[in-house]
This record gives sequence, C-alpha cells and structure tokens, in this order.
Amino acid sequence: MQLSGTLVNIFEEGEGRKKRLVATLYDDTGRIELVWFQGAQWLKKSLKENEQYIVFGKVAVFNGIINLPHPEVELWSTATAVAGLQPMYPTTEKLKARGVTNRSFAKLTQSLFEKIKPGDIPEILPAEIIREYQLCSRAAALKWIHFPDSEEHMQLAKYRLKWEELFISQLTIARIRLQHTIQPGWKFEKVAEHFNDFFNKHLPFQLTNAQKRVLKEIRIDTVTGKQMNRLLQGDVGSGKTIVAVMAMLLAMDNGFQACIMAPTEILAQQHYQSISSLLEGMNIHVRLLTGNIKGKERKEILQGLADGSTPIAIGTHALIEESVQFKNLGLAVIDEQHRFGVGQRARLWKKNDKAPHVLVMTATPIPRTLAMTLYGDLDISVIDELPPGRQEIKTVHRIDMNRARVMEFMKTEINKGRQAYIVYPLIEESEKSDYESLLAGYEQVKVWFPEDKYRIAMVHGRQESALRQRNMQRFVSGDAQILVATTVIEVGVNVPNASVMLVESAERFGLSQLHQLRGRVGRGADQSYCILLTGNKLSNESKQRMQIMTSTTNGFIIAEKDLEMRGPGDLYGTKQSGLLKFKIADLVHDTAILEQSRNAAKQVIEKDPGLIYPQHQPLKHILLQQSKQSHWSKIS
Repeated sequence: MQLSGTLVNIFEEGEGRKKRLVATLYDDTGRIELVWFQGAQWLKKSLKENEQYIVFGKVAVFNGIINLPHPEVELWSTATAVAGLQPMYPTTEKLKARGVTNRSFAKLTQSLFEKIKPGDIPEILPAEIIREYQLCSRAAALKWIHFPDSEEHMQLAKYRLKWEELFISQLTIARIRLQHTIQPGWKFEKVAEHFNDFFNKHLPFQLTNAQKRVLKEIRIDTVTGKQMNRLLQGDVGSGKTIVAVMAMLLAMDNGFQACIMAPTEILAQQHYQSISSLLEGMNIHVRLLTGNIKGKERKEILQGLADGSTPIAIGTHALIEESVQFKNLGLAVIDEQHRFGVGQRARLWKKNDKAPHVLVMTATPIPRTLAMTLYGDLDISVIDELPPGRQEIKTVHRIDMNRARVMEFMKTEINKGRQAYIVYPLIEESEKSDYESLLAGYEQVKVWFPEDKYRIAMVHGRQESALRQRNMQRFVSGDAQILVATTVIEVGVNVPNASVMLVESAERFGLSQLHQLRGRVGRGADQSYCILLTGNKLSNESKQRMQIMTSTTNGFIIAEKDLEMRGPGDLYGTKQSGLLKFKIADLVHDTAILEQSRNAAKQVIEKDPGLIYPQHQPLKHILLQQSKQSHWSKIS
C-alpha cells in the first residue's frame, strides 16, 4: 500500500529486544500507525515530525489495530512520485539497510521505461493470435505489469504475460510431439498366436474396460509405422502389468523382442515372478537380468538376447549396459520412469536400428495440468478402474493417544496370518534425528510384538544394499510378519498378504507420498487397512491432509489436492528439474489459459511445422534460445 500524509507522534517504546519505533501518519481521511522493530535509533534521528511523507508497506493487523510494519518512508519534498498502483519487487533486509528499497527499484524501472522508444519492445506473438485471444500488446503488458494506471490494465498485463509464457512452453512440447510422430518406428501389423493364446486361455481375470481401452490405444500406435511414446498412468494395483505383458506379446507376434526396465532389483524380481507366472505354459522364454547375475548364467542370458531365443527380458539398469545386445528389440517398457535419468533411458534407443516403441508406466497419479506440461510430448493413457475382486483400502486417522488400540488391532490382523508395514519418515534436513527415531521406533515395535512370538525385519537407506535386499526379501517371502521401514518401500513392492500399513508421524508426509504408501497394501483379496498415526496437535494443513486421505482412495483426486496445497514446484522434483520455472503463470489457477495456449500451439505447428512463416520468426528465435537441451527431446 502506498500512502501520503503528515508524520506525527514519533516515539520509542518497549525494552531490549522488544524495543520499537512507533509513529502516526494522518491526512483528512484518517490515520494509521507505523512500526519499526529494527534500526529504530537511526530512523528516529532521520524522521521529522509534522512533515509530509510518502509511505509504502504491507498492511498488518495487531491486537485488532491496523498498522504498517517496517514501511519505506520518503519526504514528499524529495520524493519522485511513482504514479498509480505501486509495484512490489523482491528485496531483502540487507538491501533495505543499504538504501535499496522497493521504491528505489520502482524509480529505477520507471526511469528505464522513460528511455524506451516505441518499437524497442518487439511483439513475438502472431497478430492473429493476439486478435483471437484478445491479448494486449507485449510492450503494453510489460509497462502495465510495473506501472498500471488502472486495475483493468494490471489484469490485462498479467493475462497477456501468463498466456505468452504458457504458449511458449506448449509450443516447445508441440514441436517435440511432432518429432515423435515423424520418428520412424517398427510396424506391429499382426495380432497372432501369442496375444490370442494368452487372451483366450491364460488371462487370470477379465480385463476392465480401462485396460481394453489402453490396449486399443497401444495397438493403434504400433501399427502406424511411427514410434510409440505413451505414458501409462494407473493407480497402484490397477493392472498396468497385464497391459504391459499383452503389449510385449504383440511385439513377439510381429517377430520382435521386448523388455521391462525397473528402478530396483526387488521390483525387477517381482516383475519377473509375476510375468513368468502369467506366461506359464506358453513356452515363452523370459529372463531376468540384474547387476547381481554374473558368470555362466549372465553369459547365457546375453547370448539368448543376442540370438533372439529370449524374446522377453526383465531387468534393472543392467539392461542398458553396452554388453547387452538384442537381436531385434521392438518394445521397451519403463516402469516408474522418474527414477531413471534421461541419459540412462537414451541408451535403450541404441539397442536396434530404429528406436523401439516406448511404454512408460507410472503409479504416481499426475494432475492433468501437470501432465500437459511435464509429459505433454507423450500420448497419455489412464487406467482408472480397479480389477475385479479388489477391495477398497479402509483408511483411518489416529492420534498418539490411541497407539495401544492401534497395536492391538495390528496383532489381530497378524494373528490371522496377515503381514504389516510400519513406516517412519526420513527427511533429508533432519536425517540424523529421523534415523534415531526409526531405531527407537524399531525397539518400541519389539516391545509391542515380542520377538519370541513375532518375526520383524527392518529396511532403511543406511543399510548395505545386500542386507536391505535380504530383509526386504524376508518380508516378500512371508518369513517376516512385520516390516519396519522408511519410505524406501514406497514404490513397487508387491506383497498381497500384507493387509496393514501403519504410517508413523503421518503429518510429516505429503499427500502423494501417503497415497503411494497406502498402495503397498490392498493387493490381495483380503480387506486392507491404512492407519495414519499423528501427534495429538496438528496444523490446519496437516488436518486437511488427513481428512483428504480418509475421504478418498482416488489417486487423481489426491494428486489434484496435492497440487493445490503444495504447488507444482514441490511435486515430482520439478523444482530441481527446471521444467516448471514459470515466472508468472500458475498451473493450479491458470488451467483455462493453459488449455487456450495448448490449442493455439497445436494450430501453429500444424500450419507451420518448421516455423518458417514470417509471422513465426520471433517464436522460432525464442525456441532456438531455449533449445540447449533439445538433444533429449526424442526420449520420453
């Protein structure tokens, strides 16, 4: 808020750290109190009573009284007034102490605009887009975002700059999509014996309509002669693996090999076991390749992949080693792709003359606006139905006072022959204390579940890999009834007999993470439970998260809520990836603008794929400046 008036009643009050300088600013319309907690003595000497000042600051309310804490003040006689609405610039207390205030930023910017001549700010959007979407000019937007002469002009400036920012991002994505559609791919023309035999004789349950829809989309993609790049989203337990298996059988029917790359050895082993079980009796050679497989067995696997006698390979990063050569790789399935670096995925492309078709699977539901930005270059399929026979997981929130009841309930479930997870938070900033809490928690669990009656395993990131794998395997095999763990078990672990997930200090987890943890249970036919155990006192935001988790198991609703609460920068590591560094656009609130800009970008690329028309040259120039990482653009 920017005000002008007469400064009176300048005095200090309070003692020691609570000492502050107080003054009153008044004019004909009223008065407001100004308060400074720092630099009080210096300010007291420099401020003059009964003089006219221009004051700028953020309004606050203390004890029911409106005031301006730490405002910037300037004598009216020496001030160069910045007319209209006052811009807010990011600054720090150190800068302010050196006289670099919000007003000095504003004055500097104002003097720059005075030096700008007409034509110095070129237009980059084509005239037809500006007309169609009723956008103000770029020059006007930049002037009005700093110094609007009305609320309407400020809104027009914001709208134009958000639109432009989202349009440029969608134009980049549209060009990458174009590269995908012209990238040659293998043709899967036949649906033959392997696919049909599995569908008619070996399918363990009837496919859901969502699974059938996704298979149809994959079938259409792989028959075109262009490379498929498809993202398959499906909530935990929705049946993505069956879809991947049937896509691999389609590749086999057309004389190609297929592979699945998983981020961890445990997940690769689970894929291997479930896929081998699904294909039992079909005489299909499936092999598992991980870093731990060595010697004669490894030699045999590599030989089978090179001569084509092994049509399906399942593995970890070991699949992309140079020593691994396929005779004819036609389909690569990448599970939980965010766990792999782009460079790692790129190495799969060199396993054949033409790039294989790519099916990227994720159990992390991605809100639509985020998917359009993060994965806009991929075709997206969604499995939004659970297979028949799966029961919805019952989720409850309990506070520490109820711990005894929670433990008794877990005993009841374990005594029925079930298994249980107990998960502790592990946050980087407080890793040492979290680790100590985990070890203390483990000792506490042994008190509730004595080792002479119950078998407990523990898994965490500080363990040596071999010990962690061994403990995990004890739980997977059923040897351990309780797994005490950090979030290392978040993705991929499949133990159908586990029916209870207890999340300790659940208030410290984000919504998407809680949903992923919950998805570790409910994978069998038995009723499963997720218990969110928190401290007795919760912040409003933590209460809201607990309420959302107990009211829905729909991952997409949860992902949308998570996006609303945390913002796109904190989700999926995008803050680090640099993918969503928008200066003014907001993916939570600007969905309508995103839709518009996406449609406009599609139209531009359809009309002028190479951006060679004169009206598209400024856009081409901007995209060239942003294309330093474009050598990854063909990779999902």
